[in-house]
Amino acid sequence: MLITQTILLEILVDNSTLQSLLKGGLDLLPKFFWAMVLLFFTRIAAQFAQSLSRQVLTKVAPTLQKFSLQMIGILIWLVGGVAAMNLVGIETTTLVTIVGAAGLAVGLALQSSLSHFAAGIMLISFRPFEVGDSIEGSGVSGMVDSIGLFSTAIVTGDNTRIIVPNNNLFSGTLKNFTVMGTRRVEVKVDIQDRPLKPTVQALMTIVEHHPKVLTTPKPTHQLLSLTQGERMIIVLRPWCQAEDYDRVKGDLMVSLKEYLS
Repeated sequence: MLITQTILLEILVDNSTLQSLLKGGLDLLPKFFWAMVLLFFTRIAAQFAQSLSRQVLTKVAPTLQKFSLQMIGILIWLVGGVAAMNLVGIETTTLVTIVGAAGLAVGLALQSSLSHFAAGIMLISFRPFEVGDSIEGSGVSGMVDSIGLFSTAIVTGDNTRIIVPNNNLFSGTLKNFTVMGTRRVEVKVDIQDRPLKPTVQALMTIVEHHPKVLTTPKPTHQLLSLTQGERMIIVLRPWCQAEDYDRVKGDLMVSLKEYLS
């Protein structure tokens, strides 16, 4: 008799627990449904906001545009995710605290990466160089292929792609050969014991007739040495477009060498 009462009591307890679980589950179903609906509309809102922002930021640099679109999407999903968790009944305050503590620990462990991230933000914001610019920095010289949040890709003259951490470029000396539009070429010529004036006139004629040499600013020249017994060194200084610098300098060195031979 005692065993029968115990079994009946256990069944009743189990039924009560089962009923509580079923009731709790039925109460949660509408919340989960509306949470999924909220996430669905969050996705639509993120896509719409990114599409609208893409139209507004058409004149913005591609690097800054891509970064802005990513941040807009992340922020909208963050707001929608927190709202969905609140709707289900998940306490987000504790979650935010845990995420904050984890973020602090990760931040301390990744100080170097965070410095590159911060430098990437500064490079994108202040734009000391753009994609396509020819630069020199951190011991690397070449054309900027892409600017990321942590690193910048540079393609060298021999078509080698080099990844440079952003903080190295931001904190060091940086040369931008493209930003000013034009560059001055310097070619030093040893005219030996040739007559000075007619030789310089002939050299300047060669320089001025190069199709890529600009007429404004006008090409100039300077005598670097005129000591008795020493050879006379003339430096020629024509101007050209930044993208034509290597070609102009190479062509002039060949033409001047042929003339002096």
